[in-house]
Amino acid sequence: MIVEISDYGERNGRKFIEYSVSGLSKDQLDYLKANLEGDIVVNDDVLALTMHFSDELYPFQSEVAKFRLDDFIAREEIEMTVFLSSFLEDM
Repeated sequence: MIVEISDYGERNGRKFIEYSVSGLSKDQLDYLKANLEGDIVVNDDVLALTMHFSDELYPFQSEVAKFRLDDFIAREEIEMTVFLSSFLEDM
């Protein structure tokens, strides 16, 4: 499984992160579509997952994140990979 952040920021007054997830089987894609919360779209075996955050929980809001954004993006991709992997264990 490969998780990459494809977009992030604020849309319509809501902070969001959009993840692109590839390398999943059809069964895994179907399971995630049926059980995950968030906006989900699957195109060409790539899952696009958009998660919305409150201001307090948005991971890119701190002053440190502004200077070390690449580190924060990498950390968020790793955390989502771990979350999705543990979620798929329940399949």
